[in-house]
Amino acid sequence: MSSASAPSGFSHAVATIVASGDELALGQKLDTNSQVIADRLVRHGLHVREHVTVPDDREALTATLRRAVETSQLVVVTGGLGPTADDLTRHALADLLGEPLVIDERALRTVESWFASRGRTMPEGNRVQAMRPASARMLNNENGTAPGLHAVSVGRADIYCLPGPPREMIPLLEREVITHLRVEPSQACRTVAIHTFGRGESDVAALLGDLMDRTRNPLVGTTAGLGVVSVRIRATAPAPAPGQDTDALLASTVADVRARLGPIVLGDENPVVDIINLLTRASQSFGTVESCTGGMLGQLITDTPGCSKVYSGGLITYSNAQKHALAGVPMSIFESDGAVSRACAVAMAEGGRRRLAADHALSITGIAGPDGGSDTKPVGTVWIALASPDAPTDARRFLFRGSRNAVRTWSALSAIGMLRLRLLGVDMRLLNQQE
Repeated sequence: MSSASAPSGFSHAVATIVASGDELALGQKLDTNSQVIADRLVRHGLHVREHVTVPDDREALTATLRRAVETSQLVVVTGGLGPTADDLTRHALADLLGEPLVIDERALRTVESWFASRGRTMPEGNRVQAMRPASARMLNNENGTAPGLHAVSVGRADIYCLPGPPREMIPLLEREVITHLRVEPSQACRTVAIHTFGRGESDVAALLGDLMDRTRNPLVGTTAGLGVVSVRIRATAPAPAPGQDTDALLASTVADVRARLGPIVLGDENPVVDIINLLTRASQSFGTVESCTGGMLGQLITDTPGCSKVYSGGLITYSNAQKHALAGVPMSIFESDGAVSRACAVAMAEGGRRRLAADHALSITGIAGPDGGSDTKPVGTVWIALASPDAPTDARRFLFRGSRNAVRTWSALSAIGMLRLRLLGVDMRLLNQQE
């Protein structure tokens, strides 16, 4: 398509991402575009300063763009390039540049051809999709009718406006934005994520101590989700002292973080991958015996590619009768200790190990709720046991808080944590463990 301006010559160091749309601002739709864009930019060394969500409001979007170009050398906008009255991105860009919108004849022919190829006549309303600010260039969209736009604002920032649908946005992002990035090595941002399992976020922060000082470079922070606490390290340039290399500075902090966190550091973001790798190296297998989780542990395992090399299978023993029939739990245990007990969890793990002919077996039995709890065994009480060769069976009691699904999810994840620690030869208390 015709280009009124070529890509600029200045380097990119800082980026702002703007998502436009009432549905995003009102929470009616999740903004996944900004996540994808940020991930791609950070991988290429840019520092993403902020994500901004703006409703379909011309003045608000113009003001957001004006502020963004004051602080960033790259601004990426998604959405608002359609043919309807609430698609205002091209208008806001024109307002920012102080330019009129003009028809791009080549873009118009492209939009008309898109409709013709589908046996349709282009509605008059789609004519606006061939309009651009006078100095901007159109970005050909091969997957839809909304071309993208590229403009340079007062020599300070490249502004790329991309369509909202991901199937249209992502190809344009890769072809038009990523390939034109210019990041000076001396100004590049470097990031590393280290994933941990088995401790809460506050425990991880305590272990990191002074590394989490918000004034240091590299900057160290934590995020938590479903048992995994991720430590995110970001080194920015220039380095704080002459002669310091950003990559070397980052490597030093990564080594320090790993040393302080020790065995809770995962080899992969998914702890199941760690188990698969450890068992593969040891030429060992494992199986599962589940009660309250009803197969959730087995699903977490089988969702992971490569598990067939080490996973023997699982037994779902939801009722006492099936615990006895499938895992060989003596009926006397239910009478003396109950199904949610150390004795039952141990019998399930040891019986499952024999029945599944596995080197290791994990068992889970508990009260997921919302009913079934008591003063001595409240909802969220879960026993997890691990039977292994040449080691006593390890049984631990946990107390999980939250919904039924939360209790079940935490139970499955904690079982994985127990096996991982045993394979590493580490004796460590896990999050939510009571004994």
